[in-house]
Amino acid sequence: MPLLNKTTPGASGATSPALTRLRAALTLFFALDGFVFAGWVVRIPAIKEQTGASASTLGLALLGVSAGAVITMTLTGRLCSRFGSRQVTVVCGVLLPLSVALPPLTHSALALGLVLLLFGAAYGGINVAMNSAAVDLVRALRRPVMPSFHAAFSLGGMLGAGLGGLVAGQLSPTRHLLALTVIGLLLTAVTAPTLLRYEVPPVPGAHDAADTGASGGSGDTGAAGRHDAPARAARRTRGLVLIFGLVALCTAYGEGALADWGALHLEQDLDAHPGIAAAGYSCFAFAMTIGRLSGTTLLERLGRTRTVVGGGLLATAGMLLGTLAPSVGVALVGFAVTGLGLANIFPVAVERAGALAGPGGVATASTLGYGGMLLGPPAIGFMADWFSLPVALTSVALLAAVAAGIGAATGRTPMPGERAAEPKARRPARTPAR
Repeated sequence: MPLLNKTTPGASGATSPALTRLRAALTLFFALDGFVFAGWVVRIPAIKEQTGASASTLGLALLGVSAGAVITMTLTGRLCSRFGSRQVTVVCGVLLPLSVALPPLTHSALALGLVLLLFGAAYGGINVAMNSAAVDLVRALRRPVMPSFHAAFSLGGMLGAGLGGLVAGQLSPTRHLLALTVIGLLLTAVTAPTLLRYEVPPVPGAHDAADTGASGGSGDTGAAGRHDAPARAARRTRGLVLIFGLVALCTAYGEGALADWGALHLEQDLDAHPGIAAAGYSCFAFAMTIGRLSGTTLLERLGRTRTVVGGGLLATAGMLLGTLAPSVGVALVGFAVTGLGLANIFPVAVERAGALAGPGGVATASTLGYGGMLLGPPAIGFMADWFSLPVALTSVALLAAVAAGIGAATGRTPMPGERAAEPKARRPARTPAR
């Protein structure tokens, strides 16, 4: 069975009301994450002025978000395994809105960096926890709905950025981010009972490869062979999780690069008006949101392998068009095509890592993916100094092609622990939906 290509329908035509409510509640947590983070981002200039930080000291302070997130992601995977992904999601759903109110209370770059460590920890924690919960729900639904959760994150981010832009002139950062805290806590209070009340039904064979190794993977019949087979399967599982993390890194690299350098490329290299240049990332983000909203349908029709390979190739073509285009209009089209191509690759990579190794797999893939988003902007900056900004941005196209190549290669690799369940999962349902 192809590793990336398994998209099984539900056991029956209808979805249970409990799973539907769980999906709605989890979707709201994804939207909350994007909404709160975007609200913080749009107030960074005002926080910079308030703290009196220089560009370099602000950059160091902002590393607190990254450091807090990366440190917490691995720990969150363990907490999810011990206490449950949904429970940890709710806790982080309280911590994230609380921590976003702290930056405006600081008056130095050092204090800002310290509170951003807390904000980054909450942000990294909720990302791993809610993605782990989503992986369990996707498995129970037996539909590839992971992109819809990430679409909610994108929509929340667009709403948070838009609202922040509207109120920036009327509200101080303190009042604005405190309002985000209130909204976030209210949303968590309303949504958490649903997330905690309903259990996700276990699926036979889930995480077998991660826990005990795939059976039947060795031809040895002696005691040594029986002991070595689970160890080899576990090593293979860890290797595949790292591969999916690499796919996540390749795609998140593009998101970080376009967010920080897309507008500068349009303004500096193509002489775009600053307002038009600012629309470059908006085109990318909007197209990515549209791609994720249609991701479930795409995955059901094409399967994971074709979606990843096709998306990677589309992003490669789009980024080459966006970076090498002679006009602003063509470059904007290229950015939009890139967003469509990258839209569903990250959700698929995280879901496959979680299906293989549970919350630990999600934590590994998310950490690598987040690392790619952090690596992108500085790497582009160095390459722009060495060559030029358009040439540096073609590295996004190169890594998208790498993701497509990995998708094609792993699509021919069997998924550990799911082989036994394949015939039953592929049996078509005979009960029509009512």
